Amino acid sequence: MPRKIEISYRTIVFIAIFALCAWFLIQIRSILLALFISTIAAFTLNPSIKKLEKLKMPRWLAILIIYITGLGIIVMAISGVIPPLIDQTTKLINSIPGFFSQFKLLGIDEKVIASQFSQFAAIPSNVIKFLFGVFSNIVAILGIAVITFYLLLERPNLGRYLDYLFGKEKGKQLEEVIDEIEVRLGGWIRGELLLMSFVGLLSYLGLRLIGISFALPLAILAFCLEIVPNIGPTVAAFPAILIGLTVSPVQALAAAGLAFLVQQIENSLLVPKIMKSTAGVNPLISILSLAIGFKLAGVGGAILAIPTYIVASVILHRISTSKRFKEIGNG
Repeated sequence: MPRKIEISYRTIVFIAIFALCAWFLIQIRSILLALFISTIAAFTLNPSIKKLEKLKMPRWLAILIIYITGLGIIVMAISGVIPPLIDQTTKLINSIPGFFSQFKLLGIDEKVIASQFSQFAAIPSNVIKFLFGVFSNIVAILGIAVITFYLLLERPNLGRYLDYLFGKEKGKQLEEVIDEIEVRLGGWIRGELLLMSFVGLLSYLGLRLIGISFALPLAILAFCLEIVPNIGPTVAAFPAILIGLTVSPVQALAAAGLAFLVQQIENSLLVPKIMKSTAGVNPLISILSLAIGFKLAGVGGAILAIPTYIVASVILHRISTSKRFKEIGNG
């Protein structure tokens, strides 16, 4: 006889509640994403705010100063960088057919170069589209800024909230985890931004010095790809070398030499100085995280991939080193 399968009413209620919760989370996914981004921003900014508080400055005023400073930098970047970036990128894309004809004269298969160079040429324009997409959604950005402001304002009360929700012992443990996430995540983001800025600036000055055209979009490309360790700086050098090759082999060699010099300065001087107090991320993990994030959620997923990995790695490390976990493992 076939076995009779009985489903209790409790199972039905559980499935219904689970499905309702899943549906609700899907409906508010954009709000959850904004909250996650705000939390990462709060972790990044809190150490700087603590330093200002040591100067006997009220916390709300310290937060406002950080906000105003960040807004000023963004406005200066938009007004000073975006217009010439758009102009030079447009000229670069319009010049591509002429570059290919010169490659043919040099005895190089222009179809191979075209397929590779079109990918590089599309990156600055995609960055521009992404930037305009971000700034066009001004309401969402303001919402994230407001949430971040209140998270920073309430940060000193976090221990009290955790004690109330989870008890003193669990609350203290959770606060220690959050403190560790803040140190690692905030330090990594600040360090990466400094590295990207230095590499972008060095690339721009070097390209202008050796006379490579379209120095600004090429430097922006180097700035963006710096987040991908080892591979990014190498990939960013190829467009400059190809453009230099259309002028002369000497200029192409100069572009390659510049890329090598920037990478050496980065590895031997910038990384040890900037990242000495920051727990870095393994290059292989960085590449895999970026690839997975981009595959799942595009550019936004790639941006949040490594912060998500850092948060998850801290939590998993705490769980694996907890007494209860060790007791289970020994048992």
